[in-house]
Amino acid sequence: MLLYDLDVSGNCYKIRLFAALTNTKLDLVPVDLASGENHDPDFRKLNPFGEVPVLVDGDLTLRDSQAILVYLAGRLTDRSWWPEDAWSQAIITQWLSVASSEVRNGPNAARLIRKFGYRLDMGTAMRWTDKLLPLLDEHVETQDWFALGHPTIADCALFPYLALAPEGGIDLTPYPALGRWLGRMRNLPGFIPMPGL
Repeated sequence: MLLYDLDVSGNCYKIRLFAALTNTKLDLVPVDLASGENHDPDFRKLNPFGEVPVLVDGDLTLRDSQAILVYLAGRLTDRSWWPEDAWSQAIITQWLSVASSEVRNGPNAARLIRKFGYRLDMGTAMRWTDKLLPLLDEHVETQDWFALGHPTIADCALFPYLALAPEGGIDLTPYPALGRWLGRMRNLPGFIPMPGL
């Protein structure tokens, strides 16, 4: 399987992290966004949106990090990361939605502004963040993982941009339970870092 990848992208990292945690073999194909390689016609055939990550597995091409996590976890013999029953999938999916909405618009946007100079509104990013982080902290105050009582793709989806929040000028010290969850993620067998972590 090929993963079209950018090393500083949290969305790409969540795929690399999951693959490392589950001993899933991926061949990485770096994509240079700074030079506009993602706008190359050949890359646009893989993803018309011009974004990474993109996974190619034989005849299947997938874009979107959450979709790729679902696919990779669904291929495993160990279905604990993405169980087959509808209830478990729904519980996990609600956290995948948080990763693609609240986390994207909050901590991720703040990092894009501070670290990469994106022209986004920091006030809006901080409003999302200030609403989100207390809710996440409260959730993991009483449980070790975001869904089902054990690590799932929900944790992989949420981890990168929460762990990278300080690069967006976000102080995580007021959220000790969230900090402990970040530590549990880092202690999982097979954990790998990324630039900034």
